[in-house]
Amino acid sequence: CHPVALHGVDVDLEVADDAVEITAAVRTADRTGVEMEALSAVAAAALTVVDMVKAVDKGATITDVRVEEKAGGRSGTWRRAAGQ
Repeated sequence: CHPVALHGVDVDLEVADDAVEITAAVRTADRTGVEMEALSAVAAAALTVVDMVKAVDKGATITDVRVEEKAGGRSGTWRRAAGQ
């Protein structure tokens, strides 16, 4: 990994009856991608949620941590296909 100057990170949690959907948006002016920073933000938030609910849900799990879309950088814009 290499250092990347971040201009901002937004982490959002959407709470449902049986799940929490976590999204992270990372901004930088660097030419290289910041996918790992976004994935790290989501993973840290997910670990925090598991820690908070473990008293009432010992079976809480973290699933589907993945990049959904990215823009900029050398490869341009990419978005995960529906159902992928």
